[in-house]
Amino acid sequence: MNKRIKIITGKIVYNILAKHLPLSYSKFSFGSRKLRAFCGSLILEECGVNVNIEKGAQFDPRITIGNNSGIGINAAIGAGVKIGNNVMMGPECIIYTSNHCFERTDIPMCEQGFDDIKPVIIGNDVWIGGRVIILPGTRISDGAIIGAGAVVSKDVPPYAIVGGVPARVLNYRIRKS
Repeated sequence: MNKRIKIITGKIVYNILAKHLPLSYSKFSFGSRKLRAFCGSLILEECGVNVNIEKGAQFDPRITIGNNSGIGINAAIGAGVKIGNNVMMGPECIIYTSNHCFERTDIPMCEQGFDDIKPVIIGNDVWIGGRVIILPGTRISDGAIIGAGAVVSKDVPPYAIVGGVPARVLNYRIRKS
């Protein structure tokens, strides 16, 4: 099947049906997890195995998602996001990859367009809490935990636990050997 036709078919099935099915872990899910993962495999640039795209998630097709990773309930993810393996994402997370232009004062900001896409990269084994906002160009390193409600505006180091507005390092995960 032509790649463009696959993407269009996946988007139609996802937006009309799969996006509105029950949560993946509900008692009567009606196969929603499998159907949304199938749509993701048609739509996304790269889609790993055992992916969980939750109810109401909105995402640009120009993202990649690794094995055993998920997109949270009602999440909104912009173009150019790379999600690693084993990433957990809470509900209502927003990942921005571009911003409004605002340099000129002689033209209203709403008429200045958008900046270029600044990719967001999320490493492996990352836990993103509910209602987290991640700003353009940010890198979240392997093993990090982002506390619920945090606004991530800077890169997050490996195994850091961050939280707050703006997010700051609160602690580090202890590595057991």
